[in-house]
Amino acid sequence: MRQNLNYSYPQIFWVEGRPNLGTSCPSAPPIAPFPPPVPDRRRKPKNHTERRSVGLLVTSLLILLALTGVGLSMFRIFHLEKELAELRESASTERIPPALEKLIGQKEQSMKKEARKAAHLTGNPSQRDLPLEWEPTSGHAFTSGIQYCDHGLVINETGFYFVYSNVLFRGSVCSNQVLTHVVYKKNPTLPGSHVLMEDKGINYCMSQKTWARKSYLGALFKLRKMDSLHVNVSKIALVNFEESKTFFGLFKL
Repeated sequence: MRQNLNYSYPQIFWVEGRPNLGTSCPSAPPIAPFPPPVPDRRRKPKNHTERRSVGLLVTSLLILLALTGVGLSMFRIFHLEKELAELRESASTERIPPALEKLIGQKEQSMKKEARKAAHLTGNPSQRDLPLEWEPTSGHAFTSGIQYCDHGLVINETGFYFVYSNVLFRGSVCSNQVLTHVVYKKNPTLPGSHVLMEDKGINYCMSQKTWARKSYLGALFKLRKMDSLHVNVSKIALVNFEESKTFFGLFKL
């Protein structure tokens, strides 16, 4: 007995590439499209025009700085050349600025004033009388601002002076004679003379052999204008007149 087997197969439909099983299903919501990619902000697009502008600006500044330095150097050189030209012109015409000339004049006057007030006299072996006569110009002797007159030094300006005198006595026979060395002053406005320094030598030799004795005097005095200073000894024959042994002088402080 033939059985009529009727199988009912489900109907399948393809909708938009997907099979439709024939069952009623709720429609799925549409899928939203993907958002556009976010640009990477860490990488900026290269702007060649901007870089070129910055490079030109830096180059311009460097060139301007170099030109400024060159200009300042040229100005300095020009200024130095101008000063050198003025100095050459001043030297050629022997002109000195008034302020510098005044300063030099004051300095010269001060130096002359200091250099004038001094004298150093040395022994004169040709003398025979007292007070001692001196050599004022030869060898180490000189006078500056002090006059040598009548065997003495004449003061022309009141002030403080250091006065010194050195005498070397020498003999071949020992005796008991007292050796005297005196520096004294005179003034035409005052009578007589006034002793400033004195040295006396006793027992300066112990035998009959040749002997020598040095006598030095030196001190500070206030001297007046027209004072004259002289040196006297007890016996002129015993004086050694070598310029390094016997001398007389003074200088103003």
